[in-house]
Amino acid sequence: MKVLITGASGFVGSHVARLLVAEGCEVYALVRESSNRWRIRDILPSMYLRQSDLVAFENVNTYLQEIKPELCIHLAWYAVPGKYLNSQENLDSIQASINLLSQLAELGCKRFVGIGTCFEYDLSLGYLSESSLTKPITLYAATKVALSTILQQFAQITEMEIAWIRLFYQYGPMEDEQRLIPSVISSLLRDEVVKTTKGEQIRDFLHIEDVASAIWAVAKSNVSGVVNVGSGQPVTVGQIALELGNLLGKPDLIHLGALPYRPNDPMFICANNELLRKKTDWTPKYNLTTGLKNTIEWYKVHLNLNKIEEI
Repeated sequence: MKVLITGASGFVGSHVARLLVAEGCEVYALVRESSNRWRIRDILPSMYLRQSDLVAFENVNTYLQEIKPELCIHLAWYAVPGKYLNSQENLDSIQASINLLSQLAELGCKRFVGIGTCFEYDLSLGYLSESSLTKPITLYAATKVALSTILQQFAQITEMEIAWIRLFYQYGPMEDEQRLIPSVISSLLRDEVVKTTKGEQIRDFLHIEDVASAIWAVAKSNVSGVVNVGSGQPVTVGQIALELGNLLGKPDLIHLGALPYRPNDPMFICANNELLRKKTDWTPKYNLTTGLKNTIEWYKVHLNLNKIEEI
């Protein structure tokens, strides 16, 4: 299958790209010239790479006409940790997405899979299913909801099949060190104290390889509309921190309750993933403990004091 993937150099995108290569797909990737490609360095010889910002519409459209993909998995979005939630770059991302969508439809692309977020939902509702109400409270979530709505309407007037995946929480090898799980692991590997809140927030974490395989399962299916990708297993932030402390033999370095909760931090976010399990052949490879062990082992090799090695 001829597959176009955007965002291939990112955390989620790199794992999806690696899986597509392993599955024998003809993989075409659009990446920014400024993108750091360390996550996909090993698979670059197995991909067709084109440098272009997605908002460079003329370049993008010319490339699409050249390759005429059968499937597009669209992961590219502005997602710099600590900046992305209310950045105006979200507006560029939605404009680029709409151009990509319309061009692919004109070229006869059979299927389009866009990537959304659990933050599109009303996070006060508890377990979140595809029919749960949306209530975005950041520009990031609002633009994702907007694109999801556009896709639903666009699907009514085109022959292209369209699915919208809402991701919950991911972790695993190659994640940005500023995120929760790698930040705890890296601190423990340096024998530093880990200060957290009381850790009562309940979240839904899924290993990145399982996230990638779920995205691929949806992509190769005929499922349309919104699909949640999460573990469906609630776990507290405190449980994760303590588990990491125990796995690394340093539980005394985990200081729960040392930090206050952030204002308006939701206390329960968990996916109902029944649709994913029923409509695709997806099953997870990892449980939380085996997934954390896998992640720890990767960081033991690749942690380079203050940052992940750029290999």
